[in-house]
Amino acid sequence: MRLVVISPETADSREVPAMEGFFAAGLERYHVRKPAWTRNALEAWLGHLPAAWRPRIILHGHPALAAALGLGGAHEADGAAGGGPPAFSRSCHDVPTLRRLLPAHGSLFFGPVFPSLSKPGYGPAPDFPWAELSAALAGRSRGDARVLAIGGVTAAGLPRCRDLGFDGAAVLGAVWGEADPVAAYAALRGAAGRLEAERNAA
Repeated sequence: MRLVVISPETADSREVPAMEGFFAAGLERYHVRKPAWTRNALEAWLGHLPAAWRPRIILHGHPALAAALGLGGAHEADGAAGGGPPAFSRSCHDVPTLRRLLPAHGSLFFGPVFPSLSKPGYGPAPDFPWAELSAALAGRSRGDARVLAIGGVTAAGLPRCRDLGFDGAAVLGAVWGEADPVAAYAALRGAAGRLEAERNAA
């Protein structure tokens, strides 16, 4: 199962050292989401990161900045107007939108799948159509987007994500809510690896 990490929204002194640890451990995509930061603040912060990291970084919003800095791509929020360069990934929250976006993106975030760890009170609706979601994920065509679960995903929740048909998960609170984000990511990566081994052996 694929894992991506989403950045803390605000400045965090642990972030850059943790990014180094994530990438050393094999993280393929790190999503920078800092909605309160200006474009100039983002550009300055990103400009101080090692250039070798840039292809692995996906920037939420600011697609032109992502292109100018040679980042791995940009991520659009659900409902974004578009109009700029095609986004590498996008968020969506309902099954009809998921079906519509599957052919058009490399990766989609879908959720919330569990009660959020970083947004108290935010979680899936009690009547969410899980069977419909699972059927949509199972019915994808070759070349359709990878779909990652988002919202409250922990190591304990990864089996549920696999069983629903997700390709992996995007994590935030499960990493940054811990004292050692790199150790937290390593635990998640280990759990994901075991699930993948079980799926391949089945």
